[in-house]
Amino acid sequence: MEQHTYLVVMAGGIGSRFWPFSRTHHPKQFHDVLGLGRSMLQLTVDRFRGICPPENVFVVTNRDYMELVHQHLPELHSSQILGEPIGRNTAPCIAYASYRIAQRDPEAVIVVTPADHAVMHEENFRAAIRTALHGAQTHDVLITLGIQPSRPDTGYGYIQFLDDAVKPQDVQTMPGHEHGTFPAGLRKVKTFTEKPNLELARMFLSSGDFLWNSGLFVWRADAIIKAFHQYLSDIAEVFDEGEGQLGTPQEEAFIARAYSHCRNISIDYGVMEKADNVYVLPADFGWSDLGTWDSLHRMGQHDADENVVDGNALLYDTKECVIKTPSERLVVVQGLEGYIVAEYDNVLLICKRTEEQRVKDFVADVKSKKGVGYN
Repeated sequence: MEQHTYLVVMAGGIGSRFWPFSRTHHPKQFHDVLGLGRSMLQLTVDRFRGICPPENVFVVTNRDYMELVHQHLPELHSSQILGEPIGRNTAPCIAYASYRIAQRDPEAVIVVTPADHAVMHEENFRAAIRTALHGAQTHDVLITLGIQPSRPDTGYGYIQFLDDAVKPQDVQTMPGHEHGTFPAGLRKVKTFTEKPNLELARMFLSSGDFLWNSGLFVWRADAIIKAFHQYLSDIAEVFDEGEGQLGTPQEEAFIARAYSHCRNISIDYGVMEKADNVYVLPADFGWSDLGTWDSLHRMGQHDADENVVDGNALLYDTKECVIKTPSERLVVVQGLEGYIVAEYDNVLLICKRTEEQRVKDFVADVKSKKGVGYN
């Protein structure tokens, strides 16, 4: 199956909640966020070794970041880096990659992943991906990975699943795979819920039938293209029209036209919430979307006072802080509890961890009052 397994890495976002570390000219997926010596993009591709051959890896990014992708992943051929002229959310991004891959390999099975997530237990992760790949290859299904929630987090979307085990006769088997078994553990999706308030998140956690929405998807190329025709026919029509130009010198011009006609819409809202063949695989592999400074505090290496430090720093009477500063600058911190101290390029941020939702407001104010050089 490996020769027909493809990886699509979505690497076009700016990650403004991680400002000032994540900036328009250098977003967080190109940073060594965890202090491991590898960028988030590199770590994402690394964890698929043994699952997907290098020549089957595709990265979709903003055209402004194509050279950065090449610097971080020099083993990729230029044809494996797909440039978007403008951001249009995840649905057009996935359509672009899926049509391109289907043209190359009609039997392709695709894993779609964001470029900026963290996984602590990689063997558990690979086992879950292989289970999902088997289900997607042999059955006409769209699979997402759901994470067992450990707390009532309001920063994640949630997936509710039906508790009954899936019966083989309830799932359409692909021709040629009539005897293919449906992997144990997959559950039929009942509902998707966007980021809830705290009370609702607590109810979800106590019910036992809700999972965090990881944003990881597994499906065959033909299955997702069929779903585009059913649920996002306007986007499907755009890519159907220019399908013959993909993989040719005309591709760049076609994609520029195509994206001007595509809606700004997520794959969750456009397809997954509407389709009747969506399944979720509950999984637990130490996952975080690393979307915020607080998520870095949860995932990072803690000192004796629960600080996460990446930089040349001396701390006194300081607890439960995130300190991320340039190694060439000595930082001395005294008397802080529960703060973010982050410096990158020409910006220093000092902010309470409990107030980190205001970072987007800070970015907007900086842009309007100080100019674009700081965002």
